[in-house]
Amino acid sequence: MDEKKLAIIATKGSLDWAYPPFILGSTAAALGYEVEIFFTFYGLQLLRKKLSLEVTPLGNPGMPMPLGMDKWFPVLGTALPGMQSMMTMMMKKKMADKGVASIDELRELCQEAEVRLIACQMTVDLFDLDTADFIDGVEYAGAARFFEFAGESDICMYI
Repeated sequence: MDEKKLAIIATKGSLDWAYPPFILGSTAAALGYEVEIFFTFYGLQLLRKKLSLEVTPLGNPGMPMPLGMDKWFPVLGTALPGMQSMMTMMMKKKMADKGVASIDELRELCQEAEVRLIACQMTVDLFDLDTADFIDGVEYAGAARFFEFAGESDICMYI
């Protein structure tokens, strides 16, 4: 039987949206899947050597908030100065307390499991990004190259 394939498109560059592609990618690879993650637009932030990711509470009403704040604190209140940084700090602490790996660790796990990390060349060019800022081992390709893999994958996810 042929090896199963998982294709993931990562489009978001915040802390809360960084976990799904790396967790799903590393898990699938551990289960024997061939995995490719295509990073485009803001998702390219996840490939930077130095990560400075924050959570995105604004516009995310499903995000559980500490101290029951989701019941009494309006979503608009998350736009207050300093609120995003505070929530990022709280999220990182909660993840560490629960033993959840960091994004850096998950990303390394993906690379060790031979998950191919593909940066969208068009987006790199569009935003004048410096590829020297990205981790080693990243491949650069366009959407057509990604579709060659995604078109034959068993599962394709858009995150």
